[in-house]
Amino acid sequence: FEKEGYSVLLIPNAIPIKNYIFKERKKIKPKLLFVRSLVSIYNPEMAIDVLNILRKENLNAKLCIIGPSKEGELKKLKNYIETLDLGSYIEFTGILSKKVWHKKSEEFDIFINTTNVDNTPVSLIEAMALGLPIVSTNAGGLPYLIDNHVDGVLVNKNDAHKMAKEIINLIDSPKKSFLMTVNARNKSEKFDIEIVKKQWINLLN
Repeated sequence: FEKEGYSVLLIPNAIPIKNYIFKERKKIKPKLLFVRSLVSIYNPEMAIDVLNILRKENLNAKLCIIGPSKEGELKKLKNYIETLDLGSYIEFTGILSKKVWHKKSEEFDIFINTTNVDNTPVSLIEAMALGLPIVSTNAGGLPYLIDNHVDGVLVNKNDAHKMAKEIINLIDSPKKSFLMTVNARNKSEKFDIEIVKKQWINLLN
């Protein structure tokens, strides 16, 4: 837009940071959390592939999938899980309120985002605020939200093997993982509604 002569102001998504309790994870386990709608563009099947790879590496990996099912995706996923014999290691919660899923997130150590199409999703900003290490695809606006290997990890779309490898790296490097979560929390604080609200007020004035 600036190249076309327009004046541009970016006002980001916002969260009330005071509602997000940062949990320090001193030891990272392969306990994966996925929080998105179950639709094809968010590629939840890749999350299952990542879990399958980790279990083949003899890691006691588990996956929790939080979000509403659309497009008949839940049935497809359960059929796929059955073919891989992973039913004992995956939990579907359906849609949860923010308060409930934030509490649920305390049971998990890594937030994964497998999307093929994205902007700068609030769910990832929330994960940053909660202290969850993030491994995400680099779709859409995600490289503008996550600084790779500084406050999260980015991999190419549909690359389940690379995502699994990066998860193993986080498990093997707890100090690096913790530093990454601290950086992510600091970044998330810039998305606080009290800061973003002032940007909107200044614009409207």
